[in-house]
Amino acid sequence: MSERVDNEKAAQILEEIADMLEIQGESVFKVNAYRRAAENIRSLGRDLSSMVQDGSIFAVEGIGKAIGEKITELVTKGRLEYYEKLSQEVPRSLLEILEIPDMGPKRVKAVWEKLKVTTIEELEEAAKSGRLAELPGFGPKSVARILAGIEERKRALETHRIPLVSAWILAEMVKEGLLGLPGLRIEVGGSFRRKKETVGDLDFLVSSHDPEAAVERFCSLPMVQKVLLRGSKKASVLFKGSIQGDLRVIERSRWGTALQYFTGSKEHNVQMRELALKKGFSLSEYSFKAVDGGDEILCAEEEEVYAFLGLPWILPELREGRRAVDEALKGNLPNVVNEEDLKGDPHVHTLWSDGFSSIEEMVLSAKEKGLRWIAITDHSAALAVAGGLDTARLRSQMVEIDDVNRKQTSVRVLKGVEAEILADGTVDVPGDLVDELDIVIGSLHLSMRQSREEITRRYLKAIRHPRVHIIAHPTGRLLGQRQGMDADWEVIFEEASRTGTILEINANPYRLDLPDYLAALANEKGCLFSIGSDAHRTSQMELLHFGVSVARRAWINKDRIVNTWELDKLLDWAKSKHDRL
Repeated sequence: MSERVDNEKAAQILEEIADMLEIQGESVFKVNAYRRAAENIRSLGRDLSSMVQDGSIFAVEGIGKAIGEKITELVTKGRLEYYEKLSQEVPRSLLEILEIPDMGPKRVKAVWEKLKVTTIEELEEAAKSGRLAELPGFGPKSVARILAGIEERKRALETHRIPLVSAWILAEMVKEGLLGLPGLRIEVGGSFRRKKETVGDLDFLVSSHDPEAAVERFCSLPMVQKVLLRGSKKASVLFKGSIQGDLRVIERSRWGTALQYFTGSKEHNVQMRELALKKGFSLSEYSFKAVDGGDEILCAEEEEVYAFLGLPWILPELREGRRAVDEALKGNLPNVVNEEDLKGDPHVHTLWSDGFSSIEEMVLSAKEKGLRWIAITDHSAALAVAGGLDTARLRSQMVEIDDVNRKQTSVRVLKGVEAEILADGTVDVPGDLVDELDIVIGSLHLSMRQSREEITRRYLKAIRHPRVHIIAHPTGRLLGQRQGMDADWEVIFEEASRTGTILEINANPYRLDLPDYLAALANEKGCLFSIGSDAHRTSQMELLHFGVSVARRAWINKDRIVNTWELDKLLDWAKSKHDRL
């Protein structure tokens, strides 16, 4: 360790020290002292090196003499002997195991000491062999979650799946490159159309009066790295970035069956074919055909495919597994949300913290999208690294919001804050201003590597706070970069439902948090949801549709999404939270 140590690097090292100490079984007081120090360093409004130089680091709350001296050594020498000593005592690979769901420091200590497990590979072997289940506290559900987490990590490392937003950008470029073809109709099928959070390849369906010209244009696109296959009506290419793209030119009269087939999922298609057979027909990407012979029955539109089988058209996002057909036959498909149903955006940042646009610019963007209101929710003071607002700055921002609301009435601007949920569950809300805020979001950016039990306690404490209305991006994941935190989500969702605390579906396509499977669980528990852009610049308000797709995949009825409500109803709900506690 010899590079310059900035605030973030120092905080990371202190958190790793806390993890290693907890793995060793040190006292909770010593462990939490390092976690608090890391949290406070991230909250500093000054460069750490200057505070070490003038000695003011020792005046920071939560940093005593011993930790202060270690920070000083770390910053001045670029290395810390105590950290290096711990790294020799605790295998570094154990810190990687901490990234696996259900594996907090205490559990890592248990598998290390009792099973001699030091790597993720060894943990997987212990889980599959049954040795892990023999340890106290490792029940079947826990072992299953651990194996699922290991598999998810493998997929992230081994596959070429890309985030939905990256696929979306690439698909838009391809569609733009095909514009001008005679009689063009184009759609992207597969997991992209079902809006899965990651996409492995792109299936382009095209109808055109000139199939060969469509193939030629597709293979000649500037983003194509290599042509893998080329025929008169289909082609396969490798795009730059190692993502495969397939083009199929479809006869216009067969468009409906082709689109249904190439959208998937596999299980959904199997059930569609089974239903067709019960009615005496086979179903393929080309047509229906009577089992006992006869002419093909063509479907030019996808809706015709479903209607032929006695079904309403099923939204692509609902076509995972076999549930959709069963529920459609019963008339139980959800009344899902559309983007135009959203009346406002409850999660918006500005230049006041870590955003790149002013309040007025955000208002103009919201107006262009047809929104009636937005909530300005810049970070609270604890997240100083993101320019978090102290009481004085928040008060000044509220004055500006009043001024913006006087100048225009097209978009109502709500006063809010994204308050940090600290390591002990305390919510960083300004006490003397909290009653003047319309919306308070609670979120977690600091001390994210705490144990499952600690993360759960933090969320429960925040949910029970009478002025916390929304919990933002609950897992804290970043797709392709950081796995989400582990917590007892069932308990958290049950408490959110009881208190009427709203759970965010963060529409930032690198978050999509809550993920669809957790949003579905929360929906089963009766929770309310918001879809927030978490926009830091005006263009990011255009990303709300990604959150809409997550809500659809979770089968959430739109009346449970609070930004489809009239604003007065939402504000009344927020003000009355204390009555539900």
